[in-house]
Amino acid sequence: METQGVRTGRLGLLLDQFDQAREMAQVRLTGLGDEEYAWEPVAGCWSVRRRGEAVTPRAYGPGEWVLDLGAPDIPANEYAEVARQVAGGMTVAKIADDWNVSVERVEQVLAHTGEPEPDPTSVTTIAWRLEHLHSCFAGQWEWTFGERRQEPRLLVDFTPSAALALERFWALIDRWRESVAAVTDEQLDTVGFSQYPYGSDPDDPYVAVLAGTNLEFIHHMAEIALLRDLWRTRFTAKG
Repeated sequence: METQGVRTGRLGLLLDQFDQAREMAQVRLTGLGDEEYAWEPVAGCWSVRRRGEAVTPRAYGPGEWVLDLGAPDIPANEYAEVARQVAGGMTVAKIADDWNVSVERVEQVLAHTGEPEPDPTSVTTIAWRLEHLHSCFAGQWEWTFGERRQEPRLLVDFTPSAALALERFWALIDRWRESVAAVTDEQLDTVGFSQYPYGSDPDDPYVAVLAGTNLEFIHHMAEIALLRDLWRTRFTAKG
């Protein structure tokens, strides 16, 4: 359905939102070099590192280069979503399994009152943000449109090369966009159309999963854009 050239159907709206975000992101990523890609603005950053140099306990990847990943937990910005999932009928055990945490940890989150304390999250490099997005989209494509059998965290061969990372990333995004554009209304409403194992995809209608992937893309690209601004002004900022 269109109104004066603007699509108003569910899939059309989500595709148009994604396309606009992608267009802005491609412009903002023009000229990204290797030094900026790997720049660590503060100590203790998560990044793409050689396997033997990872600074986190669960760094992953299939080759020489891995993506930093810390101990599993439920971040404060997900407390409300956990409560919504329980209210919607999801079991505490299932939520614990999704987050790879204990049942006791989920119960602690549910028992929390008031505003949660901000998480002491690590700062991440542009390399981490981009390759994290790549890993997520590759996994979701495999477990929605692919064979649904490969371990999501072994699908992307991470690289210290910004140009190569971008080339691979945009190729995957093209495949993702083409597959999503062919989804039917019935599939949009199908719970479990995506079986991506990290998160609640198998328990949600696919239209909600798509909205979440758009949000993931937009917020990580915004973070990358800010890191590019900080890199550009790093020698002119006053202390």
